Amino acid sequence: MKFIAFLRAINVGGHNVKMDQLRQLFESLGFSNVETFIASGNIIFETKLTNIKSLEQKIEKKLLEELGYEAATFIRTDLELAEIAKYKPFPQTKLDAAMALNIGFLTDPLDESTIKKLMALRTDIDDFHAHGREFYWLCRKKQSDSKISNVVLEKKLGLKTTLRGVGTVNKMAEKYC
Repeated sequence: MKFIAFLRAINVGGHNVKMDQLRQLFESLGFSNVETFIASGNIIFETKLTNIKSLEQKIEKKLLEELGYEAATFIRTDLELAEIAKYKPFPQTKLDAAMALNIGFLTDPLDESTIKKLMALRTDIDDFHAHGREFYWLCRKKQSDSKISNVVLEKKLGLKTTLRGVGTVNKMAEKYC
């Protein structure tokens, strides 16, 4: 089965990891057809294992051992990634007017209480939408004009997440799904 792992804290905040090193690390876990997609912690791999939670834990443990720091891991199947790429979280007029649309990957769907926390972050610049194990962050201006970041989101939601631009997700879906 084909999976995509989205890793947090790869090549940001002073952590510089070579993609060859990540490929070798995933291969050492017994995964096959391992590829990376841009140098930001997107790993495509195949395995016969199907328990996503178990895979995430296995990868996180190995990353901690090898890299010396925690790198949260969020796994999707190729079919799930295709659905995420097709999903329209906002009306097309809002999407067309936005400067950026980011997808936040989570390990579990948000509960009602956490969705309320996410929606409380809405501003004139930022809008949010929760769907499944993802949330969508629409930025109407430059992201540098926003007070939102991955760190802010994790602190306010009390959950680990990693963000990817919709363009990256769409390119990955086109190539791997």
